[in-house]
Amino acid sequence: MILFRPVGLKELELIAQLNFKAFPPRLEIQPIFYPVLNFEYAAQIARKWNTKDLVSDFVGFVTEFEVENKYVSKFEVQTVGSDRIHQELWIPADELMEFNSHIIGSIKVIASFVGSNFKGKINPQTHLPEGI
Repeated sequence: MILFRPVGLKELELIAQLNFKAFPPRLEIQPIFYPVLNFEYAAQIARKWNTKDLVSDFVGFVTEFEVENKYVSKFEVQTVGSDRIHQELWIPADELMEFNSHIIGSIKVIASFVGSNFKGKINPQTHLPEGI
């Protein structure tokens, strides 16, 4: 299954430190890891939320990755809000290491959205910020 995850700069840096093979552990206040099922929803979050968020450094990235179908099928699709594109999986934080072990290939950055307060530079071809 192809999944997407919107992330800010700090989370992207942690993914890069893991060689784009895994997502970093969740913070104590984050009990769920939620990849989303479609690009449109991930882009909406990255564009409307991350670009306005200080913790995300005012920049949002959309990552794309593949997870083994057999493993990921154990998680029920959650539709949040009233829009059908708002579909995601809820992975308990304590299962993230196991989830990561079922990622096929690398996590790719396929889009970036820059807020007006972002201070860095993004490569328009790779969607990666300077230094990554």
